[in-house]
Amino acid sequence: MANEKNLNYTEDSIQVLEGLDAVRKRPGMYIGSTDVRGLHHLVWEIVDNSIDESLAGACSEINVSIEKDGSVTIKDNGRGVPIGNYKGTKQSTPEIIFSVLHAGGKFGGDGYKTSGGLHGVGSSVVNALSSKFKVTIYRDNKISTIKFANGGKLTQPLKEIGTSKQTGTIVNFLPDETIFSTVKFSFSTISERLKESALLNSGLKITLKDNRSDKYVEYLYEDGLLEFVNELKGSQKEIISPIIIKGNNSNIDVEIAMTYTNEFSETVLGFANNVKTSEGGTHVIGFRSGLVKALNDYGRSQNILKERDKKLDASDVKEGLIAVVTVKIPENLIQYEGQTKGKLGTAEARTVCDQITETSVSFWLQENKTLAISLIEKALLARRAKEEARKARQAVRDQKNKSKSRTMLGKLTPAQGKDKEQNELFLVEGDSAGGSAKSGRDRRFQAILPLKGKVINAEKTKLIDLLKNEEIVTIMNAIGAGVGSEFDVSDINYGKIIIMTDADTDGAHIQTLLLTFFYRYMKDLILNKKVYIALPPLFKVTSPNKKDFKYLWTEDELVSHMKNTKQKYEIQRYKGLGEMNATQLWETTMDPSQRKLILVKIDDGLAAENSFRTLMGDNSDKRKEWIEENVKFTLEENMDFL
Repeated sequence: MANEKNLNYTEDSIQVLEGLDAVRKRPGMYIGSTDVRGLHHLVWEIVDNSIDESLAGACSEINVSIEKDGSVTIKDNGRGVPIGNYKGTKQSTPEIIFSVLHAGGKFGGDGYKTSGGLHGVGSSVVNALSSKFKVTIYRDNKISTIKFANGGKLTQPLKEIGTSKQTGTIVNFLPDETIFSTVKFSFSTISERLKESALLNSGLKITLKDNRSDKYVEYLYEDGLLEFVNELKGSQKEIISPIIIKGNNSNIDVEIAMTYTNEFSETVLGFANNVKTSEGGTHVIGFRSGLVKALNDYGRSQNILKERDKKLDASDVKEGLIAVVTVKIPENLIQYEGQTKGKLGTAEARTVCDQITETSVSFWLQENKTLAISLIEKALLARRAKEEARKARQAVRDQKNKSKSRTMLGKLTPAQGKDKEQNELFLVEGDSAGGSAKSGRDRRFQAILPLKGKVINAEKTKLIDLLKNEEIVTIMNAIGAGVGSEFDVSDINYGKIIIMTDADTDGAHIQTLLLTFFYRYMKDLILNKKVYIALPPLFKVTSPNKKDFKYLWTEDELVSHMKNTKQKYEIQRYKGLGEMNATQLWETTMDPSQRKLILVKIDDGLAAENSFRTLMGDNSDKRKEWIEENVKFTLEENMDFL
């Protein structure tokens, strides 16, 4: 049969997808996914076009509205999309821009000096994935509109509908519910992203209105990066007031805001042409290098760093550091590593950021001697703490043959396979579920580590104290790649770290505690997409004859199932993983062919920092306020937090 299928592979098997059909056929290639994240990515694409107008000096205000019909409207007061016919054709330029892939004003010429969008697919992809798409353009003293429907099909060519001296563009789109798993936009998700954009663009006013509930927020920052750093700092006590670093070299504009707090964690966010580089890149490397050089030179010149002291390195100066590193790079120089633009690759950015940072920080150190000395002493203290932590880790390794160590290692049921990338580590809540997981797993590639109770809160605990916690040390040893500044993702023993907890509040708390530890001390696990959350089913429905049964994961699935069946099914609500036997746990939560996993990603650095500090920090009033704002105490799934 297989050979017959191969023989049927002929010229007629080849299909060419015309226009925007390719986007609808494989939407994940263009927006990452068709879940709630992909849905919101549509908003980012259109908003980023408006922000590019701001970068060009042509836009001072962007207004976003979530409409009652579920659509989103983005309005800016930029130059307005050109409305003449595209050169050499009878088609209008807006028709080309919004319905042809890789068409736009960012491929050359003088339309945009710098921009976040490089590929010219943003607007047309949003059109392709919308059931309705309308553009209104204010330009050349005219008001013009063009309309599309059902995946980018032109329903109304560009048409003049009035006159106006205003300029700008208004885009309204309604996502296609046949494409996305949900078409419900989250006010808080959009709000967080717009706030970040306003912080990155001083003087740009951005508003968000939810016409479904009359919620409204307005963002306008005159000292954006300064206020961005203060947002990241939150309630932490600063050691120095924020430093602003600015400069230009090789046509690259650099603006950095940094401060130091008395905390032990580090937060450095990088942006290139307003695109968040969640994995860092050359600009962040250059900033760190320049900072270290400046501190070393000053420390030597003031005899603070003695001859016996080695030079400070990046890991020594990171404790308590908060910084936002932004660069604006011309189109002909901008390079990213990978498809997601998560890491800047422009080599020139490293040199420029290094030089500008070193010069600016050196000047600040000379002008602020007392504070300068305190920073270097803090770095030396961090180095000593790091050395103590290294000794503590080594002591754990050296105890492998001792009874306590054997007990700790004995909790782990290892995988038999030697392929680290294929192997999976399940961090399982409770001994009961751990026992079922051990029995039900595929021992060839799945390892099980049961967790007893809740792990320590890494947001409130220094590394040296974390290393005294048995559960943390066990997790660290199982993963096998170190911790903190010494963590090396290339050494991990598993391709996936899967958190498997009960579907209740205690389970959610354990998830958050583990994610806090990974975020603070093994962040590269998350950045390299190694951390997942398992989704066990909430229900098992069984037919009266006991022969037919089905697992359901949400309340909505249960309601839908009961509506579509005439039989009276017996409903079992799982209160915890321990209620499942080994076979059930394998079938529903561990079998790669059937299970459901959530990939843990950092899409928004500011939102991630705020979430961890709010949920896991000391400010109970702020935590209560966040819960009241974001958690719905109903059976409805709360998508805002996810």
